[in-house]
Amino acid sequence: MRVVIAGAGSVGSSIAKELLSHGHEVLLIDAKPETEGRSGLGGAHWLIGDACELATLKDAKLEEADVMVSATGDDKVNLVVSLLAKTEFGVARTVGRVNNPKNDWMFDDSWGVDVAVNTPRLMTALVEEAVEVGDLVRLLTLQTGVASMVEFTVPAASPMAGARVGSVPWPQDATLVAILRDDAPITPSSDDVIEGGDELFFVTTIAAEDELRALLAPSS
Repeated sequence: MRVVIAGAGSVGSSIAKELLSHGHEVLLIDAKPETEGRSGLGGAHWLIGDACELATLKDAKLEEADVMVSATGDDKVNLVVSLLAKTEFGVARTVGRVNNPKNDWMFDDSWGVDVAVNTPRLMTALVEEAVEVGDLVRLLTLQTGVASMVEFTVPAASPMAGARVGSVPWPQDATLVAILRDDAPITPSSDDVIEGGDELFFVTTIAAEDELRALLAPSS
């Protein structure tokens, strides 16, 4: 997946680092030349320029991007970049960082923003969620550092589809807390049947994530 990130500050760099570790192609755009070559971002591509300028986005070949992430510290910039990405370059998915909660109401599809968030870990997960159906995605790590919230989108052909929640041998340290189906949340009961396309949300220990991943997406 090709991801373009506007803003190479602490948030943009954090997102880029995690995406690179997952094998994605990342291009960072920043107006400050000193940001290029930031430690820990080996393998990232860089473009020095103003992400609000069409010429810069053309140089970034934004039309080839799968996702545009606007992660600067300026909400006005993030809105403009999202709008340009969606309207001028047809980027399928835009993720915008909200710095000031008072501006949250503006971060919607009228400004070209598909998802508005303010947590780097969640931004990374949402970038990947659109294309990684069938993979376990960690949304956030709880403060203790021992547990996490993770999401899994059930593929249509998954052997999990059609199974009753109560019949699945979930790992001992993983709890299914919600099912999102057709944009409506469901509190799972043992009699609920899992369907293809369902988004399953778990609270799990980090140690149990691999066990949960193996259960949900067994290797072929």
